[in-house]
Amino acid sequence: MNTNDLIIIHFEEVRRRSRKVWKAIPEEMLQWRPDENALSCAEMIRHVLEGEFLYHHVLIGRGSNALKNISNPFDTKKFTTVDDELEFTKTYRKEFINYIKTISADDLENLEIDRSDVGYKRKLGDMLLRIAYHESVHTGQLLNYMRTMGVNRPMIWD
Repeated sequence: MNTNDLIIIHFEEVRRRSRKVWKAIPEEMLQWRPDENALSCAEMIRHVLEGEFLYHHVLIGRGSNALKNISNPFDTKKFTTVDDELEFTKTYRKEFINYIKTISADDLENLEIDRSDVGYKRKLGDMLLRIAYHESVHTGQLLNYMRTMGVNRPMIWD
């Protein structure tokens, strides 16, 4: 197993657990938020899925400047259900995973992704792990939302 395979396994495992959480949120609770300044459950799911799409373009373009020239399909897509959102993003997810398969070990260690606009520059390998971590953090937040709502939480620590 090579580094790329491990990274892909990590992304797939994070997404598997996220999906369990997302699908366990009752449809009538998707617009729930803990306070007026917080994201709703649906907004947080969208944030994660859209974030992966945007991060992919940041990686391809080696920095945030790449976002200036893309058309964001999420801008015109209204969130309806978790299943619909996952279906909508299926192609983008496949493209992202396929991109990871093309990365060389040298690129993981040596290519720099410039996100100076938000305060950092990181190596490509570091950025990939941060993208998965971003999703993991929001999955944890949704588990906390579910606890607060009094909704049964799925067992994701299998």
